Amino acid sequence: MRMRRFGELEAVIMDRLWQRGSPALVRDMVEDLQRDRTVAYTTVMTVMENLHRKGWLRRERDGRAWRYEPTGSRSGYTAALMDEALSTSQDRRSALTHFVLQMNPRDAAALREALDLLGQPSGSTDPDRQLPGDAGR
Repeated sequence: MRMRRFGELEAVIMDRLWQRGSPALVRDMVEDLQRDRTVAYTTVMTVMENLHRKGWLRRERDGRAWRYEPTGSRSGYTAALMDEALSTSQDRRSALTHFVLQMNPRDAAALREALDLLGQPSGSTDPDRQLPGDAGR
């Protein structure tokens, strides 16, 4: 299955929900977004419903409204985008090599740390688990 990047408003909504760290009503999201831009309630409601339908948000009833929260982490989303980009190459190894060679030293150190985790028994294979240096969950 092909993964698609978020549209502009989808990305903003997901970013705000990840930053928030707790479920939000559409009304909460509209109030938050209107600090930066003019946006209609129905537009935000439609985008959040679409994100729910696509599996990026889960929802729970709160009276007559829905309370939404992300189903995964920001880092999990980023990793899925990276995997999708790698899948477009006929030579994954070469693509990975080029990617690693262009990394800055801080990112290379984070990659080494992540690779070191592969050799450690962790009891969990959850790609969304909190990792060292992981922010924006």
